[in-house]
Amino acid sequence: MSDNKRWWALIVLAGAQFMVIMDTSIIGVALPDMQRDLGFSPGGLQWVFNAYVVAFGGLLLLGGRLADLFGARRVFVTGWVVLIAGSVVAAAATTAWAEIAGRAVQGVGGALIAPAAMTLLMMLFSHDPRELGKAMALYGAAAPAGGTAGVFLGGVITEYLSWPWVFVVYVPIGLATLAATRLLPAVRGRRGSVDLVGAVSVTAGIALVVYAIVAANWPAGLGGAALLALFLLVQRTVRDPLMPLAIWRTPGLATANLAMALLGAAWIPMWYFLNLYLQQVLGYGAFAGGAALLPMTVAIMVFMIGVTARLMGRFGAKALIVAGLAVLAAGVAGMSGASDVAGAAGGFAAYVLPMSLVAAIGMSLAYIPAMMSAMSGARPEEAGLASGIVNTTYQVGSALGLAVMTAVFTTYQSAAQQSATESVASLLEGFQGAFGGAAVVAVLGAIFTGALMRRSSVPQVEARKTS
Repeated sequence: MSDNKRWWALIVLAGAQFMVIMDTSIIGVALPDMQRDLGFSPGGLQWVFNAYVVAFGGLLLLGGRLADLFGARRVFVTGWVVLIAGSVVAAAATTAWAEIAGRAVQGVGGALIAPAAMTLLMMLFSHDPRELGKAMALYGAAAPAGGTAGVFLGGVITEYLSWPWVFVVYVPIGLATLAATRLLPAVRGRRGSVDLVGAVSVTAGIALVVYAIVAANWPAGLGGAALLALFLLVQRTVRDPLMPLAIWRTPGLATANLAMALLGAAWIPMWYFLNLYLQQVLGYGAFAGGAALLPMTVAIMVFMIGVTARLMGRFGAKALIVAGLAVLAAGVAGMSGASDVAGAAGGFAAYVLPMSLVAAIGMSLAYIPAMMSAMSGARPEEAGLASGIVNTTYQVGSALGLAVMTAVFTTYQSAAQQSATESVASLLEGFQGAFGGAAVVAVLGAIFTGALMRRSSVPQVEARKTS
């Protein structure tokens, strides 16, 4: 393939990464409108996010396996067809269950697209380490860019059109991407089997555990735990497992994945409840709510691309993960402590904005070092598997963290309703509990990382000197 065509192909792949990540952020500002129109309960609303995340995270390893067996371009195309179908269902939904089903189908599509795109990128650029580094930088930058665009675009669409259009937008973009797949290399599959039992058991197990936390349904929790135990048993016994358990002997992998899980379990609940707080307490409209989150998401993109790599070269991964989680905890705790004052005085600029920027800096410092730590000890032939595991861990941690904080929010709000006559007062209690809980999770992440992670988890990279 010519050099020019390879870089055009990279744009297609980076665009896919952009859209997959945007799918997790574009719905945030639209959540209050969706709750009102579709009749979601406060506890049920989180499934608009978690249905996507559970399907996406639970099936990422299967998506990578299918890309190996059937060819990455074919799986990439299939993923976009599935994502478009899920978007149509989500846009047309008139009930909460239909919306959740559409979001789950979108997550299945994303789980096919993401690992296939990474496989294609490696095939296009692995022959030249310098070109691969440039390609990975562009591909990596697409993730925070997608998160940033999703927040703002979701606000614009919800304010000036309506919430179903946050899903309709995926249809023309998906069709354009399918037309551009002719730029991607055709990749032959290889022989092997598909561990469907493992894929179904891990995804269903995660979903049941999340449901059990939200609904306080312990039989469901036991069923989810049994399915996860079945998954581990299957991985030990089948010939071609989705996740060979021997990979967990890779130095640093377990600790880095624990850090990623707790990072997701702190960050995503903060982001989710901040979307609701801006509209339900501060009274922002959809556009204003999206604009209010834009500084935070821009800060993430700027720090991830321009700052974190240099700091990691100087201080190492462990120090940045610990510092990042601690800073994130400070920002989220600040939101919890200031939310009562901000709710009464409407002080977004004085309270919410500074704390959201602090939290964003913490996220930026921790995410890339944790990702690199998880992958650095893996053998070259295991790099794809290690990448799939750490991405799955982050998504699962996000889902479980959001489930726990939703339960905390509901508990605090219910307790406040028994003693408070104003609905805003009970909402504030719920938000303070959710933000406080997320801060505790971030603190635990910093403590565990500091205690368990080796100092040199990733190779030291020489920081670039600035003139």
